[in-house]
Formats: sequence, C-alpha cells, structure tokens
Amino acid sequence: MEQPLPGGNAGGAVLVNGTVRRPTGPWTPAVHDLLQYLDRRGFDGAPRPLGLDAEGREILSYLPGETVGTSRPWPRWVYSEQALVDVGSWLRRYHDAVAGYRPRPGAIWRTATRPWHPGDVIGHNDAAPYNAVWRVEPHGSRAARLVGFIDWDFAAPCPAVWDLALLGFSWVPLHARDVVTSAGFTDFADRPRRLRLLLSSYGYSSSTDTLLDAVQACVAAHAVGVRERAEAGDPLFRGLVDDGVIDGLDRALDELARDRADFDRRT
Repeated sequence: MEQPLPGGNAGGAVLVNGTVRRPTGPWTPAVHDLLQYLDRRGFDGAPRPLGLDAEGREILSYLPGETVGTSRPWPRWVYSEQALVDVGSWLRRYHDAVAGYRPRPGAIWRTATRPWHPGDVIGHNDAAPYNAVWRVEPHGSRAARLVGFIDWDFAAPCPAVWDLALLGFSWVPLHARDVVTSAGFTDFADRPRRLRLLLSSYGYSSSTDTLLDAVQACVAAHAVGVRERAEAGDPLFRGLVDDGVIDGLDRALDELARDRADFDRRT
C-alpha cells in the first residue's frame, strides 16, 4: 500500500514498505551517485538511494521523523535557536563529508548554473524548513531536533558559501517579510543575532558582509534560473513563477539591500 507523504512540488512522494518512492529526472543518476558517496562516508543526515522500482520511480531510504508539510504557520520550533544550531551544524557536517566528492564526467544537475570546478561543493541548494525532517520529542514546542534533509533534486555544483547563504536565507530568515510572516516568523530585529548564531554553528570565519553578498548573488541567480526554466516549459518552475514564489525572491533582495546596515550592528 502506498502512503502519500506531505509536501512536495514535483509529483510528490509516497511511502511503500518503509521506503520512499519519488519521480525521477535526468538529474537522478547524479543525485544518486552523490547520496551513495555520502552513505559510504557515513553521513546519516540524508536518505540513501536504493535504485528504481518497476514504475521507474527512485527508491530512497526513509528518514524517520516529522516534516512541516504544507501547513502554515510552521511549528514554533522551526524558528527556535536550537533549530539554527542544528541546521548550521548539519551543513558543516555535510560540507565536510562531501569535500572529497568529484562528480562523474557529464553529470546532469537539475539547477546547475555552471560546471563543477575544483573548490566547489555539490550544494543541497534547498535545505529549507519544508525539506527538513525532525525528531519531535514529547513535552513542548522546543524539543524538536533535526534528523536531516530530504529532496536533493536541486543539488548542484556551487561555492560552499552559496549553500550556507541559502541556509541563512531560509532559517534566519532573510526572505521577504511577508513570506516569513505567513510561516510564523515576526522578530525581524533579532535577525542579526540569529545570523551570527547560525554562522557560528557552521564554523564560518569570514565576514558577515561576505555572507550577505553571497545571499544576494545566489538568490538573484536562483530567480533568474527559475524564470529561464519556466520559459523553457518546465512545469515545476512554471508553477513557482505563477504562484509568485519568484516575485517573493525579488522582494527579499530589495529588502535585504535596504536592511544590510542592520546586520553590521552588534547586539
């Protein structure tokens, strides 16, 4: 019996006999090669690839836990300090694990903007709250702990700082105010401190300015890429454009340009 899993913009996912089944694409072999490498490295914060089923869907191990699905607002623990520490530490572990990975020649990545170069990582590129899996303990809203991240379809070569920048965009959060308010975040004055906590949890040693430059560059590139894929007829990206998701990225960039001085203040 197939049990639909919550969330998913690209055909959804179902649970079958303890494994996840999802639609595939030209990028799937590259993603599976990456996930196999992570499994060999002992990285447990991502699903393991288990091949394809008779219907041509990918088979992945199931990360046990809860996701926020499509509900709004998100649970309070999504924006807890513990969540910031967990996701920053997760990305540090992931980047350490993937540092030695070299993509196979001709690898196809769904959202790649350029080929892999030495010094790059394969970024998850969508390690946002809707792709996080949580272990929710009893007794209160602050007890959730991160298990790992699912939905690796957007994995692609990038500088490591871009992957970190997207993490900050989603979790600090640095997205547009109206977008994150609908998800339950309203303490905008606390964002500079939250950003420093996330960067500290990751072990980031460069300047906040450098990170914010990366946020603006990678979000702008993401918006351009989504619009290009939408114009080429990809239904997933067409839906993101039609739903106003990319307009939200534009608003976020405008707001961040206006608010950058706030992040230079030490609170």
